[in-house]
Amino acid sequence: MAASLTLPECPEPLRGERLKDKVVVVTGGAQGIGEAIVASFQAQQAKVVVGDIQGEKVEQVAASWRERGGDVLALKADVTQPQELNALIELAVKRHGRIDVLVNCAGVNVFRDPLEMTDEDWRRCFAIDLDGVWYGCKAALPFMLERGVGNIINIASVHSTNIIPGCFPYPVAKHGLLGLTRALGIEYAPKGIRVNAIAPGYIETQLNIDYWNGFDDPVAERRRALDMHPPRRIGQPMEVAMTALFLATDEAPFINATCITIDGGRSVLYHD
Repeated sequence: MAASLTLPECPEPLRGERLKDKVVVVTGGAQGIGEAIVASFQAQQAKVVVGDIQGEKVEQVAASWRERGGDVLALKADVTQPQELNALIELAVKRHGRIDVLVNCAGVNVFRDPLEMTDEDWRRCFAIDLDGVWYGCKAALPFMLERGVGNIINIASVHSTNIIPGCFPYPVAKHGLLGLTRALGIEYAPKGIRVNAIAPGYIETQLNIDYWNGFDDPVAERRRALDMHPPRRIGQPMEVAMTALFLATDEAPFINATCITIDGGRSVLYHD
């Protein structure tokens, strides 16, 4: 049996003042892309409130950044429960007086055969990947509208625009997420709110490490994934976080109701 793969250490985020004093709420921030977003945002002097269903783990993430001078609070939050997202947003407003940016990052992969999939699988996929985003938006929008300014970033997927066999019903939910992003972006643009999405492709998270380790030769399986991409590598969580950072700053004031794909060009490449 070949040796198992381990997750590479996340690089130290770049420090600066691009989000100085902005109040940001991030869901799904205990690991992977969400954790990288928390790291990147606090390094740019944002005041971050992070939620995740993994309550103990998300508090550890927040505490680690506080020890290094970051302004990061944590709260256990299940995105399928509207009242828990309300509490997360209210924590930010109570502590900091407002919310400037919401990043909806919590998500789950549900890949099933359509006719063998259970009703529970279907509901779980939509409850987390679509309903959970809507509940976050619904909780944050009143506070943003009250001030006439706000910024929502939804972490979507290349499955939002492309269909990959064997991945049902995940792309159905992610197509819905893209529709939600566009609809809210248009609905609230006149009121000073921007709503955008980011669509990551293959990103080297623990989820993918675990997937590769399920094969007899994890290294060969990882290489196969890398070779699918024009740069001959896959993305890193911090690369997604840097795009989220750009959208969260005042450097992207006219970007609204759109989706930025981060996949190294794989979705453009013709596959036979």
